[in-house]
Amino acid sequence: PNPPNNRQTRPLSSSDSSRSSELLAVVSSSPAQTEGLGGGLAAILPPGAVVHLVGDIGAGKTTFVRGAARALGVEGPITSPTFTIANRYVGDRQLAHIDAWRLEAPDSEDMAAVLGSFDEEAVVFVEWPEQVAQSLPPPTVRVELEHRSRSERLVRFRPDESPMSSAIVRLIADSRARYGSPESEPGGPGGG
Repeated sequence: PNPPNNRQTRPLSSSDSSRSSELLAVVSSSPAQTEGLGGGLAAILPPGAVVHLVGDIGAGKTTFVRGAARALGVEGPITSPTFTIANRYVGDRQLAHIDAWRLEAPDSEDMAAVLGSFDEEAVVFVEWPEQVAQSLPPPTVRVELEHRSRSERLVRFRPDESPMSSAIVRLIADSRARYGSPESEPGGPGGG
């Protein structure tokens, strides 16, 4: 059966990760810039969007979500849900922050129960999505955060569809202009 809230789960295949033909990237030089990128993304996400956050411990995943939460009108502390599995925040829209690090291969019903506990229009951010890949809806955007130095992170966006790509191009240009980030990284247009 389908999970509640119209979020369809399906197995992710290797072609899902390559489905986004365009890779967009920016170097974040500070937590404030990482928060700004999270806030900018939240502002362009449709209701019910699912964002997969990928990165090592300390890469800035919760910092990114904090920016998204602020953009959605959430006040108060935004913390990692490592020990609670999921945090719910309510602002102008509901935000779900799920940390799958401690989950070991939950079945689709378990993940459907977690996702079903949030409003169907909530924006959902999932840290460590690879832990529960078979039980998650496909991402609207996959965000990869990579350590470059103590203060810098390479932030890559892999949107699901091209209208989102155009909006992310504008988000990255705004971030570069505001924070003075390099135009692109080695590896081609937009970075990577």
